[in-house]
Amino acid sequence: MTYDAMGQGALNYFPCRYGTSKVLFRGPRKSLKKPYIAFFGGTETYGKFLARPFPDLLEESLGMPCVNLGCTNAGVEVFASDPQLSEIGAGAKVTVLQVLSAQNMTNRFYSVHPRRNDRFLKPSGLLEAIFRDVDFAEFNFNKHMLIHLNTVSPERFRTVREELQSAWIARMRHLLARIPGKTVLLWFGQADPDNRENGMNHDPWFVTREMIETLRNEVTEIVEVQASEQAMEQGTDGMVFSEMERQAAETMLGPVAHQEAAAALEPVLRRLVGQAALTAV
Repeated sequence: MTYDAMGQGALNYFPCRYGTSKVLFRGPRKSLKKPYIAFFGGTETYGKFLARPFPDLLEESLGMPCVNLGCTNAGVEVFASDPQLSEIGAGAKVTVLQVLSAQNMTNRFYSVHPRRNDRFLKPSGLLEAIFRDVDFAEFNFNKHMLIHLNTVSPERFRTVREELQSAWIARMRHLLARIPGKTVLLWFGQADPDNRENGMNHDPWFVTREMIETLRNEVTEIVEVQASEQAMEQGTDGMVFSEMERQAAETMLGPVAHQEAAAALEPVLRRLVGQAALTAV
């Protein structure tokens, strides 16, 4: 069943902040004084249009607070540039990092909004030189801009894609270096890392298996969750949204996919946290 509600506020996300961070996360706000598991991620981790995203499901099954630091449309930029978030990750028993798209971060070719990473701010002189035939004033969002550049010249665009991929690896290494504890890299999406084609068909954009494997020695575990056919067939069943949000909801992973993500993560987190620690909570 799909739950529709006309108008705004169909689902209360209890937005909250942690410490000095200016980023709004999904609440209710959790205490950081007790042992906890931290979840860094984008729209999927946030659980847009879902009453119970996978961090909530894991909190129930593990019996340990799961701090949802998912941020809609986030890139690595949000977490790598905010010292408060790195501190929260460093204090967690385990930090789960969702693999995020490579286009939502500042790089040699363009800059993005520091908190709303999907927002395109301005091109660099280098990008303007490569694409002299493009008016960058037309773009407000990274995806729109990149799709247009690829259409104008796939050959010239290859340089942009390679820069984004290189910058993603560097930014991920920077973030991981600031989290000294146990870390789990989570791939969660419709396609697996090997089925990327041009890298722009499904999130996370441009990220390949080779890029993930480059980080294997810098994380404790890697977990891959490709939404099953059953999950995709559910469409928007069980999601909560207004009629105006229907088109956006249809692009999101639903409750069944989140159940699959929680099921894949649970045994890994139990092992890394330790049964004794879970029992003590």
